[in-house]
Amino acid sequence: MGIIEVSGLSKNYNGFTAVKSIDFSVEKGEVFGFLGPNGAGKTTTINMLTGLARPTSGRIDIAGKDGIREIKKVQRLIGIVPDESNLYDDLSGYENLVFCSALYGVRKSEREEKARSLLKQFGLDDTGKRPFKAFSKGMKRKLTIAAGLIHDPEILFLDEPTTGIDVESARQIRSLVRELNDRGTTIFLTTHYIEEAERLCDRIGFIVGGRIVKIGTVADLMKEAQRENIVEFTLGSDPVDLKKQLIEEFSNVTINLRPGNTLRITSLEPIKLMPFMSFFGSRGIDVYEAKIVRPSLEEVFVKVTGIEVEKMKTEKEGKKK
Repeated sequence: MGIIEVSGLSKNYNGFTAVKSIDFSVEKGEVFGFLGPNGAGKTTTINMLTGLARPTSGRIDIAGKDGIREIKKVQRLIGIVPDESNLYDDLSGYENLVFCSALYGVRKSEREEKARSLLKQFGLDDTGKRPFKAFSKGMKRKLTIAAGLIHDPEILFLDEPTTGIDVESARQIRSLVRELNDRGTTIFLTTHYIEEAERLCDRIGFIVGGRIVKIGTVADLMKEAQRENIVEFTLGSDPVDLKKQLIEEFSNVTINLRPGNTLRITSLEPIKLMPFMSFFGSRGIDVYEAKIVRPSLEEVFVKVTGIEVEKMKTEKEGKKK
């Protein structure tokens, strides 16, 4: 039995079903990634798991406790890092951590030492009395994560931890996630970054439109992707009118149009370049580039969900601005 067990979990808002009867489990000590586009149901799921939203139906079991009826007991075992900071603008980093530790019931004798230790661990010990509102986005994110760890939780829920921050801060946060997991913390991570999920997660669940459409280990998902052969041709003109002709000319392949006058050819069989080059040459179409694409976790996501990754990033990052 996993440290988190979810069955038939649903959430309705005024007739709209945000999460639709999902089932999954999270094993103790793993990093479980929840991957999907904006509005897929990731944050709603985390809110139900952490007691911030009550499910319409379904069951939640966390560390052997009923995650709905015993949510107060569950909240002592978990740390929560929401996608938007919930810390106080006018308090310093140190004051915010001491206050959060009091809310979690940390003994008074330990609060100040724990706050100083986390500030040092997160590289924020030089912020002094500077108020939280004066922090950079990356610093705010790191302090919000530190606040979620102030009571040494068994399970940490991270909702979009690196969205909207600079590259260096994102790198530091990913490193911290790995360190925490190495120490035994179970981590439930939502993200829309494929590469982040691939680097950090042991298993990944894809959620689209409130439904989980696939769950698997990163290794198994990659194996699935690597069964396909992919070639991309970048052409000198818009290939939109060529798609039908290509489908008629070449059997057992899938043709997809991509940005920049690019055609993507996918097949379970090896793809020979010359027949395609001859096809384009006979029609007077210049080929600027022909490249074999190494299948990746992104290929699995696009195939399973039908959503282009760049579109997903644009939607989420646009919302954060």
